[in-house]
Amino acid sequence: MKRSLLLIALISLSLTGCEKFLDKSDPQATSFIEFFNTEEDLRRVVYSSYLDVFMQPTDRRILFYMADGRSDNGYARIETDYHQIIANGNFNSNSRAAEYYWTLYNKHLGRLNTFIANTDIPYVEDEAVRQKYKAILEGLRVWHYFQLTFHWGDVPFILTPVTLAEATIPATPKAEILDKLFPMAEDIASRLPEREGTTNAYMFNRNSFKAMVMRYALYNERYDVAARLAKEIMDSQIYQLHPVYNDLFSYKADKTNKEFMLKFDMESHNNSATQSFQHLGPHYRTGSGQSYLVPTKSLVDSYWTLQGRTIDNCPLHTKQAYELNPALNRDPRFKASIISHGDKFGAETINVYDANSPMHYEKVRGSKTGYWFKKFVDEADAFRTGGNMHFGIIRYAEVLLTYAEAKIMLNDVDELAKDCINQVRKRAGLDMKVADVKLAGKSQQEWKDLIRNERRVEFAAEGLRYNDIIRWKIAEQVLNQPVLGHTRLVDGNVESLKVEDRKFAPHQNLWPFHGSTLKVEPGLKQNPGY
Repeated sequence: MKRSLLLIALISLSLTGCEKFLDKSDPQATSFIEFFNTEEDLRRVVYSSYLDVFMQPTDRRILFYMADGRSDNGYARIETDYHQIIANGNFNSNSRAAEYYWTLYNKHLGRLNTFIANTDIPYVEDEAVRQKYKAILEGLRVWHYFQLTFHWGDVPFILTPVTLAEATIPATPKAEILDKLFPMAEDIASRLPEREGTTNAYMFNRNSFKAMVMRYALYNERYDVAARLAKEIMDSQIYQLHPVYNDLFSYKADKTNKEFMLKFDMESHNNSATQSFQHLGPHYRTGSGQSYLVPTKSLVDSYWTLQGRTIDNCPLHTKQAYELNPALNRDPRFKASIISHGDKFGAETINVYDANSPMHYEKVRGSKTGYWFKKFVDEADAFRTGGNMHFGIIRYAEVLLTYAEAKIMLNDVDELAKDCINQVRKRAGLDMKVADVKLAGKSQQEWKDLIRNERRVEFAAEGLRYNDIIRWKIAEQVLNQPVLGHTRLVDGNVESLKVEDRKFAPHQNLWPFHGSTLKVEPGLKQNPGY
């Protein structure tokens, strides 16, 4: 009986997914070939594989911007969104989050293996179409394995539809999996179209897939690979920095820029409404903002000055002056990314200490830190049930900063690496008479500090910070501090709003396997510390 239940569970993991995919014109279809026999079926397989894991606009557990709630950048107020417990150290082998994410990725890997093995079945007019979709599916499989190995380390590595015995094999060492994934990715990239089409723009093309592989090459300390891929993307001259930073995250440029490489566009979720205002925005009058994810004081203080100096190393103002007035002489990305006490929202001035205001910090839908993300919060969505915003999962700015970081880690900071940082800083609006990184020599540690902070402020609220603090091995430092918020003078004393205490142990750099997962998959071994 147990064996039968296990078999049913494994089949469910490998074949279930986006329910809409199976909503065919023939509801009586019972065999694989009955619902996978046309070019449109093949396209819908790809569509559902993106939607369920990467481009679902309403599921806060998997939305890319919500992932900042796992880090020192943000506080996610709903425990069942899972980001909060990851950040505050309550993530363990009994947490449903562990079961949810492991099942999510493996369910889709099972589906991908099945569909990739059968891509020769659907009829297509043009064989090139079949090969493009097959390469995209293979690219998605690589992306899944990059996620799994980053979070769990050693995992089972399976590239074919599995039998019961094969599904319970021991884990493959992470290094061995990566040694296979990177060459595999190079082959996949060579089979993808160089540019996106007018439709299906959310699907991998050669350069957006290279950018994804580049990201995980950097994460896994394959710096030569990361630098090479970044350089290849730059040399393609297809993408460019959008001239106005803050317009990227509103309706001013979300659909017209040439910076978004991997796109979370409306087509990627069948034009269903986006909810970024509800998720991130303030509760303005009767508007829909829920403040599910809000910035921390730690993030606010990480914005350097207009001249590119840290706020505790600037001759123009004291650190306390900067803390009390975050907009003072600051990197313009601060005002483009964060809404604060005293700012205007609509026609009103925000006062997070006014108990009669819907934006009071103690209100359920208020920000406990007294800050909100401005990115993806367009006032046009304030009183609508949803929006139609496009998001960039990978931006060209990441290519530039990845090249720079890879060269820094290789201790080979060439002129191109410096130019890459300067391009990002100049576009942001820094005073390049002082902020130009070529003006003074730096040690490797100074370069590391600079590029790490540059990534933090450039990509705030874009879901990269958690993975960065894990790979840099600084999570045990930055997540073992209280979450603080807006800072003010009270009776002459500096006080900051306090949200919660956090704790982080070194073993939490890897995620646990849930207890139920270990029962179903006896080939797995629990990660140390859990």
